[in-house]
Amino acid sequence: MESEILEVLPLHNYPEFLKETCDLINDEWPRGETARMMSLQASRDNLPTSFILVKDRKQVLGHCKLTAIPSIPESCFIETVVISKALRGKKLGTYLMRHIENYSKNVLQLKMLHLSTKGQEEFYAKLNYEICAPVSIYGGYLPANSKLRPSSHTIENSVPERTSVATNGAPPPPPLPPTNETAWNNNNNNIKTSKTYMFKYL
Repeated sequence: MESEILEVLPLHNYPEFLKETCDLINDEWPRGETARMMSLQASRDNLPTSFILVKDRKQVLGHCKLTAIPSIPESCFIETVVISKALRGKKLGTYLMRHIENYSKNVLQLKMLHLSTKGQEEFYAKLNYEICAPVSIYGGYLPANSKLRPSSHTIENSVPERTSVATNGAPPPPPLPPTNETAWNNNNNNIKTSKTYMFKYL
């Protein structure tokens, strides 16, 4: 691909690539086209932002979405990272991720990035991502040993860190019951999920 021009572009500035991007993502993770298109059309300069990796401004090779993490304003969540199945193994995923990291650091002024993966831990580890506690793009982030402020319920530590829980003489609350997707591991106070959560300092 040396002679071809590769660019990472914000999808909302290139709506002509919406359908092709939708098909690329649905080829990896099938979903109704209407719902997928609505998600892609929500892209804007201020998060959430969908980026596409394109060749010669003619073909979509990959996609990546950045979403705000309400409880960690100095980070954002990388999701829906995908490269066309026919083009994997050509370092395009690394190219896309490096661009997203530079954009996040220099344009968004972020200090770190978070993501989740199932089966691509080795790829992200090569890019210096480390395993961390789960985070949520829908609200809070609560590592098992984090402290809550009684009045605001905001998290003091935005990156996983081993700390002691302040009890103030009161007994701790009972653990949450396990669900199909997550279960408490009482041996090491980590939440187990079907995905691996990772983060990186920029």
